Amino acid sequence: MALVLCTGIDAVLITTRQLILEQAGHQVVTATHEFAIAAACQEHKFDVAVIGQAVSARAKQRILALIRKHCGSAKILELYRFNTGKILEDADSWLEVPADVPQELAARVTTLAAEVRK
Repeated sequence: MALVLCTGIDAVLITTRQLILEQAGHQVVTATHEFAIAAACQEHKFDVAVIGQAVSARAKQRILALIRKHCGSAKILELYRFNTGKILEDADSWLEVPADVPQELAARVTTLAAEVRK
């Protein structure tokens, strides 16, 4: 399916997202800090990059800039909490979490990956 970069600061949330995405057939690479994100982008050509909901607004902006610079073709999916709302106006898609249906994450990633391949 898709090669997905999954970023964030909470190891449990990242692992949960990784399991959901892998069960849906996606290949997932995780990164928890900016250096790892840049390195992963140099090593892989990602279809989708997921920015986790636990990341601060400032860090989300830096991560988005890194991904746009080093993984230019990747679609960016911002996960956000109800109380914070969407932070990244120029992301390609957004998903409020916790989602009612965990598989919604996998479906959104699949949709974004299809857009990359058009």
